[in-house]
Amino acid sequence: MSHGIAALLELLDLETIEVNLFRGRSPEGRVQRVFGGQVAAQSLIAAGRTVEAGLVHSLHSYFLRPGDPTVPILYEVDRIRDGRTFTTRRVVAIQHGKAIFNLHCSFQRPEEGLEHQDPVPDAPRPSELAGPPEPSAGVDLPVHFRLPNGLEIRFVTVPPWERADETVPGTREQLWLRYEDELPDDPLVHAAVATYASDLTLVDTVLQRHGTNPWGDEFVGASLDHCMWFHRPFRSDHWLLYDQHSPTAHGARGFALGTLFSENGDLVASVAQEGLVRFRRPA
Repeated sequence: MSHGIAALLELLDLETIEVNLFRGRSPEGRVQRVFGGQVAAQSLIAAGRTVEAGLVHSLHSYFLRPGDPTVPILYEVDRIRDGRTFTTRRVVAIQHGKAIFNLHCSFQRPEEGLEHQDPVPDAPRPSELAGPPEPSAGVDLPVHFRLPNGLEIRFVTVPPWERADETVPGTREQLWLRYEDELPDDPLVHAAVATYASDLTLVDTVLQRHGTNPWGDEFVGASLDHCMWFHRPFRSDHWLLYDQHSPTAHGARGFALGTLFSENGDLVASVAQEGLVRFRRPA
């Protein structure tokens, strides 16, 4: 198992402190705040630890305060409802005595129903695309692309680190992603690591509409909320096409939508996020 995958699974292996109370940590590294996908994934794991039956089908969350990567995060689970079909949980992530993140999620026991989906977008296969440059290439990748998470990414559209002011704006952002080593069979783990990955590029997608990149000194951005719906079973260690677009931006907020398709064309998850998109004015 690679160092990246081992580090990610260790992040998801929360410590049980008491009934409904768990503790997670952040990876070591020089980052100013906890990566949003991490706290969302850990919150989902905490919720799932209290569910006896059913698979997660949706989550709705708010980022309330920046997370401090130097101290542990406490996850307090509220068992809102245990029904015959659906189970609902609320999770509050706490640091320094204050809530930094709030998650509501729902789990469903499997049952039969109607079937339809949108077609998979046209895109080259991941084998036809190059991944991010190696650290030795001298390219200054944003910190969330350098986290030790074991994630492979292949951009279909122009990657963020190649964008400049003269880049032609695009209306969609597409990339393939998968975790490079085999993950445990637990569906909750696959949902959690997909949640982690889904937060990597959605704010970038807003900026992609304007042909710019997300890590200049003048840019200030952060996830404000994050929602996911899990439609079909999937594996995050198999290639997933992440098709994203930003319908609107206004008032220093940008809104982005994403869909995750398996390599065989199944629509497995949908994502929605609003993020802070702010540029500092020159002094």
